[in-house]
Amino acid sequence: MQDLSVRIGSLALKNPVMVASGTFGYAREFKGLCDPGKLGAIVTKTITVRPRQGNPVPRTCETPSGMINSIGLENPGIDAFLDEKLPVMQKYGVPVIVSIASEKDPEEFVALTRRLDKIRAVAAIELNISCPNMKKKRLIAQDARATASCVRTVRKATGKTLITKLSPNVTDITRIALAAQNAGSDALALINTVQGMVIDVEARRPKIAQAVGGLSGPAIRPIAVRMVWEAYKKVGIPLIGMGGIMDTQSALEFFIAGATAISVGTANFIEPGIAAEIVSGLEEHLRKNKLAGIKEIIGSLRAGLA
Repeated sequence: MQDLSVRIGSLALKNPVMVASGTFGYAREFKGLCDPGKLGAIVTKTITVRPRQGNPVPRTCETPSGMINSIGLENPGIDAFLDEKLPVMQKYGVPVIVSIASEKDPEEFVALTRRLDKIRAVAAIELNISCPNMKKKRLIAQDARATASCVRTVRKATGKTLITKLSPNVTDITRIALAAQNAGSDALALINTVQGMVIDVEARRPKIAQAVGGLSGPAIRPIAVRMVWEAYKKVGIPLIGMGGIMDTQSALEFFIAGATAISVGTANFIEPGIAAEIVSGLEEHLRKNKLAGIKEIIGSLRAGLA
């Protein structure tokens, strides 16, 4: 039996396959379409202090090899999440990682973290400091000092595993990665979506109401793999790779580049059971190559051509 288990901070996962925030709802939406119990962990839609209706429609648009979204972190708020969503999610028997964001004041991260820190069903907290759809001139994840300040403050508010989600919309992601690590983050999730735009040439208008949104899917995978590899060479904490993972082969790219775990995002909309299929695919790959566990692959990239 091949060993797929990994550790993210103090969090032990039976396998390294997660679902990315915002692409799996609160798990109940996928009832009958897949078995969440087969996953290593479930990451929630991003939660804010107050309920959010999100951005105006249309909010999604298909693109070549991907999609653009500008959902705007629609969610019921922390109170409704704890009362209505979390009790259902914990029934699947896998760790629940709660993604959180601030709307205006970064102190909202602390308020949310303090609430979640007291709840046993919350296995870890993901700081979403990189959502591009919040009408902010500059993201926390685009500034090393702001990232360090946010992570450092939240770190003091919880003993749970802390994951910081990074933006690709920067010049050098390693600077942000190091800032988050040095401030106390247990792991990094990368990457969030790449900013993009699609125009209806007949109407001469953007195809989504906000004009600019986050590009995801296979179109961004080479960017994501490159950034995981760059971060792996600089930091010493686990990386959770994401961005265009559609099957086992694309998941393996991230592990070889240095990811300890991966998150499946856009692919969930196309094939709801794909994350569980990737778990089986990883086991088969290890068996076929006579490898005892996933750790033998992590960071095994051979530089240069043969």
